[in-house]
Amino acid sequence: MLFTISVGAQNLSNGKQPLSDALELLSEQYQIRFSYADEHIADKVITLPKGEQSLNTILTFIQRETNLVFQEISPNNYVIINGNAPTQFLDEVLITKYLTEGISLQTDGTSKINLDEFGILPGLIEPDVLQTIQALPGIISVDERVSNLNIRGGTNDQNLILWDGIKMYQSGHFFGLISPFNPTLIHDISISKNGSSAEYGDGVSGIINMHTSDSNANKIIGGLGSNLIAYDGFAKIPVTDKIGIQVSARRSLTDVFNTPTYDQYFDRIFQDSDLTQQNNNQVTQDERFYFYDVSSKLTFKLSKKDLITVSGLKIFNSLDYRETATGIANKQSSTSKLIQESTALGIDYKRQWHSKLQTSFKISLSNYDLNSRNNDIDNNQRLIQENDVRDNRFELQANYQINQNLNYLGGYQYAEIGMSNLEDVNNPEYRRYIKDVLRSHGLFNEVSFKSNSGKTHARLGIRANYFEKFSDFFLEPRLVINQKIANDFRLELLAELKSQTASQIIDLQDDFLGVEKRRWILANNDDIPIIQSQQVSLGTHYQKKKLLISLEGYIKHVDGITTRSQGFQNQYQYTNAIGSYSVTGLDFLINQQFDNWSTWLSYSLSKNNYTFDDLNNGNQFPNNINIRHQVTFAGTYSINNLKLALGFNWRSGRPTTYYNVSNPVSGNDINYLEPNSNNLSSYFRADCSATYKINIAKNWHAHIGASLWNIFNTKNTINRYYRLTDSNTISEINTESLGMTPNVTFRVSF
Repeated sequence: MLFTISVGAQNLSNGKQPLSDALELLSEQYQIRFSYADEHIADKVITLPKGEQSLNTILTFIQRETNLVFQEISPNNYVIINGNAPTQFLDEVLITKYLTEGISLQTDGTSKINLDEFGILPGLIEPDVLQTIQALPGIISVDERVSNLNIRGGTNDQNLILWDGIKMYQSGHFFGLISPFNPTLIHDISISKNGSSAEYGDGVSGIINMHTSDSNANKIIGGLGSNLIAYDGFAKIPVTDKIGIQVSARRSLTDVFNTPTYDQYFDRIFQDSDLTQQNNNQVTQDERFYFYDVSSKLTFKLSKKDLITVSGLKIFNSLDYRETATGIANKQSSTSKLIQESTALGIDYKRQWHSKLQTSFKISLSNYDLNSRNNDIDNNQRLIQENDVRDNRFELQANYQINQNLNYLGGYQYAEIGMSNLEDVNNPEYRRYIKDVLRSHGLFNEVSFKSNSGKTHARLGIRANYFEKFSDFFLEPRLVINQKIANDFRLELLAELKSQTASQIIDLQDDFLGVEKRRWILANNDDIPIIQSQQVSLGTHYQKKKLLISLEGYIKHVDGITTRSQGFQNQYQYTNAIGSYSVTGLDFLINQQFDNWSTWLSYSLSKNNYTFDDLNNGNQFPNNINIRHQVTFAGTYSINNLKLALGFNWRSGRPTTYYNVSNPVSGNDINYLEPNSNNLSSYFRADCSATYKINIAKNWHAHIGASLWNIFNTKNTINRYYRLTDSNTISEINTESLGMTPNVTFRVSF
């Protein structure tokens, strides 16, 4: 976990002070930047030498006094390494300021977002975790839900989302529009689109890895804040010299009063759901929706060599609404309900045996529950649906520094995953309950290499997965090569093979009240196979002074997908076929930095096609989320405590399937044309945001901010499908994007 600092003008102090304060002073005095794992310096104090000293003299003095090592990775940029700990070579920073403050590129091909140092992005006044990563090329959400992130043409269930090493199965508040991970305790986020470490299974499309801090605060740190959707608070409390507690909580305002932001979110998310698609005899009233999340962490330093951390997370969404029948003699009312919640717990024990060897033992529990009760007054029917996930894991890991050029990482992982689905109808009586359990074993080994010159970084790993139920064995090699080929150029090669056993499917579009239609299921090696992916990419980065130009091409192929996991709403909506998709793409970025400005232009080109042997005569046809062209032009401006951002987003329309106008209906079915042979109109959105920091008193700060999503209130159709009416005519259903959505925030921190 890297922490990068850059502060305003200060004078060097020769008194005894925390090392973190001394580094801030040096950063300004010598116009340099330091990156380090915050736990390496948390307990260290220093008295800087008196008199005028050269930078090298001061760094040598600090190294001698603290047993830290300062490595220069580029002019004016240093990485601080614990001299008693193994070095993670590929955690080094390649580009320190990528688009805005707090976003960096690493030499292992990952992108890292440091929320402590996060700047500003268009449309965001707070660093929403899953909204923020969409600023990176190749990552979008075609339906604007952060819970439906598409990484290089993959579906959201193909992303491995980790919170403090715990696998998460829920990734949205407000049924997908808001990230459920409170950013106040998250230290940094690592995003991998390819070439991931062999440590990670699952996630055939990408990995989103969130970390909270392992270090204890030296004093009480906290804050309170609110926007037009929710209010929150957090605190970091040093209980003793060895024990620290971190806690954060957030709750929505949506069940207390409505705001313009809530109204826009409501209109967007509940389109074509039971709340808005009622028949003539019903009216919906008194809907009540709210959410909350609570996260916490306990750190216990048993000794200088031993650290125990305990992390916990609770996410909760609840929707109630009342239906009243008005077309009958005696009015009848009933209440329908939808609850979505997750609980996560992780325990991690790390031991530093000596300067070259570190081991860790991790245990994690992750539960996800989606429950709905739908009362249909007209048909006197009650439908109960449930989707439950239980994920239990443990891992042993060793990290050994072989020498100054080589590092080894290896370990063993065990996982037991249970998933169940229930449907219970009272009229006519029908009950279906299915539960599957899958146990897996994973062994991984990888070696990282860094040349003495720092021009070459490489990582080669291999992962072996064994699935007990099927007696299946998978070998998954991973490769990263980052080579400096000229003063300002770097070449990057990434490749990986991956597999995953859990996916999400849609049985019917009106399941779970039509709001949260997807349910988790496990592979059965029959009609739901294990998903496998192969991916390779080649890219180059040119960086000179404050200009960055990046270009990356990739090829990706994913086998074992099912039509039920792709959300078809055309002639394949009720089919159950197995197939694959293939993506070829190109991501381009040019980013120019100035003293107070940062501007960038990104362009993504991709071609994403399905192949199902049993569909469309075995011929390829466009993927449901095939976005051929995507362009973003944005800029940020910072001066003193004021930050401004403005951005424009354009992309080609997603594929859709039209029906035959001359012969629209055959029997009781819509007569469709070729699948996904047309496209919706292109998508355009402009966003802006502004934040201002106010210094109230020593160590007390206030932040105010305002944002406007979709400034011009552009009407974007992001989905279209058709259904037959009772009179056997065709009705067109369009899903519209968020309209102009304002938000404001105010928070105080200390």
